Amino acid sequence: MTLTRIPFHAVEDSVRKVTTGEHTITVLMVDDQALFGQAVRNMLSDQPDIKFHFCDKPTEALKVAEEIRPTVILQDLLMPDIDGLTMVKFFRANPVTKEVPMIVLSSREEADVKSEAFALGANDYMVKLPDKLEVLARIRYHSRAYINLLQRNEAYSALVASQEALKSELAEAERYIKSLLPAKIDSEHLKTDWVYTPSTDLGGDAFGYHWLDDEHFAIYLLDVCGHGVGASLLSVSAMNVLRSESLRGVDFLKPTSVLSGLNEAFDMDKQNQMYFTLWYGIYNRTTRILEYASGGHPPSILVRAKGTEIKHLMTHGIVIGGMPGAPFPQASIEIEPNDKLYVFSDGVYEVTPPGQKETITVDDYAAALVEPPIKGLSKVKSMVKFSQDAQQKEPFEDDYSLVEICFL
Repeated sequence: MTLTRIPFHAVEDSVRKVTTGEHTITVLMVDDQALFGQAVRNMLSDQPDIKFHFCDKPTEALKVAEEIRPTVILQDLLMPDIDGLTMVKFFRANPVTKEVPMIVLSSREEADVKSEAFALGANDYMVKLPDKLEVLARIRYHSRAYINLLQRNEAYSALVASQEALKSELAEAERYIKSLLPAKIDSEHLKTDWVYTPSTDLGGDAFGYHWLDDEHFAIYLLDVCGHGVGASLLSVSAMNVLRSESLRGVDFLKPTSVLSGLNEAFDMDKQNQMYFTLWYGIYNRTTRILEYASGGHPPSILVRAKGTEIKHLMTHGIVIGGMPGAPFPQASIEIEPNDKLYVFSDGVYEVTPPGQKETITVDDYAAALVEPPIKGLSKVKSMVKFSQDAQQKEPFEDDYSLVEICFL
């Protein structure tokens, strides 16, 4: 159904709020001279939000970094076992430290050394040891940027996880809706066939049919406005009422009574401003009379067995839930042997051909219903192909629901 989409806040509530981890500024200094390590430690000793770690053995620096997860690394260039530029390469090759900001420390300020350090992945360069204010400023600047990166990554990961969880829940909801769809019938009185192709978003189409008693056969299809879990929940609720015939005061043998009862029970003001359209019919196999009523729904199409005559079966009721006390008139028609009834939602014909602004019409769709099915395909599957060919693509923007009843 392509009427105005109503926001569904329950979907938003179901997605977990993204939270980011707490990150403390953590400094790892790698230098073979303990004197410089102590000097930096003293500079940071009065900064309660900064944790300082010193490593005087370059061969152990990667292991220490993996344990403490620094937010910035101070790396000396001149060391006896491994030179600092090689350490820069090692840190950048390690998955844990490849994005951690690195400040290279050197006793000399040489342009070619700076250039090589930056080329290998260093983020900054300091001639040791600068003033305390400068050390603090650089540590906070680089750590803040790295913490922001970590938090963005965590937020993204949490969002992906929540989307995957929601996707799984939507798939489960779709499977549940499909489980409510009726079994196909092949009996002495009638045969049924149907096709249901959900849109990319979980929609609000649902349909069913069943014998109310030995003589009366109920047929119904509804379409909830919008998409998502909210639409499907309302669809399931209405379907359960129709299947169980559980609405108090409603005569399920009378379409006008059914639509009126549903309209009162599913007032859109009490349904998060959501409503639905409905086509409901009762076929009496003894009298061969089909009584029907519709609320804001497209007409069902009756294709006569003789010739190519078609009948649009529709009454002029408003959408279900739109206005308390609204009237829902009903009509009737005599069914002849081998007549076929097609009940559908607007998603079957509201498809837009490429290069056009307007969708095909219900009359276009009705005309196609008279044509013979495609060889090797049932009529309902042939109609899916008709709609796909019209829009020249397979996925539908709305649910595709089509029910065929052949009266014998």
